[in-house]
Parts: sequence; C-alpha cells; structure tokens
Amino acid sequence: MRYPLVIELLLLLLVANGTPVVLGILLRHRFAWPLDAGRNFLDGRRLFGASKTVRGILGSIAVTALVAPVCGLDRASGALFGLLAMAGDLASSFIKRRLGYPSGSQRPLLDQLPEVCLPLWLLAPVTGATLTEMAVAAAGFTVLDLLLSRLYRPHQARCK
Repeated sequence: MRYPLVIELLLLLLVANGTPVVLGILLRHRFAWPLDAGRNFLDGRRLFGASKTVRGILGSIAVTALVAPVCGLDRASGALFGLLAMAGDLASSFIKRRLGYPSGSQRPLLDQLPEVCLPLWLLAPVTGATLTEMAVAAAGFTVLDLLLSRLYRPHQARCK
C-alpha cells in the first residue's frame, strides 16, 4: 500500500467535502442559493434541502481543482473529483429527504460513503489507487468527518 497516495486521496476528499462547510462559515448566507431552488419532489419534500447550495458545489469544484496538483493530479481531474464528491453528497441528501430526515441532519455512513466512494471509484484509473488504498482513504475520511461534524454542529447552532 502506498501511504502517500492514501494521504493525497484523503486530502482531496477533505477539501472537496469541507469547502462548502468552510464557505458557509465564512460567508454565512451570502450567495447561498439553494441548488434545488426550493423545489419539492413528488413526495412533497424538498429535492435536496436548503443546505445544498450553488456556492457550495461551485466552491468545492474550484478549490479541489486548485489543490489537485499538490496531490499529483491535473486541475481538470481535481475539478472532476470535486464534482463527483458533490454528486455523491447530493445523492445522500436526496435519499435522506425521501426518508424524511431534515436538511442538515446527520446520518453516519449515509453522509460519508456516497461522497467518498463516487470520486474514489470513478477516478481510480486516473489516481492509480488500489481497492485497499481507496478503502483506507474512505475509512480515514469517515472517521475524520464524524469527529469534525461534532465540532461543527455547535457552530451551526450559533449561526442560525
């Protein structure tokens, strides 16, 4: 196993998934246009929820593209990594809304696995990561995300 590659993948995952959170803290409600424009799905519930914003998606793609060369990827692959991470995040939000969970609610593994597995799996030919390396990066991200989300939640309550 190549530990430097695992660390690079972990860094890309943290950047792709952390950028929307950091932008939310720094910019609060500025430019926080809901990606679903407030629309509901057939079940009457929001498509994704208010916490999924155009700012977060575009920010994730841009910042991941900027960081990608540090991790041995070109900027286009970095942008695709960010896009795929956000697509996974949107998929988990869509599922949570269908299950009746409110926007911003935490669901361990459902919150982490789609946003981790989609970019790691689809970009494996580009990164050269093995299944073991992807699994270690995914596990590391999941643990870090669960720990960091506990720190972020008190801040989230103060911003409302």
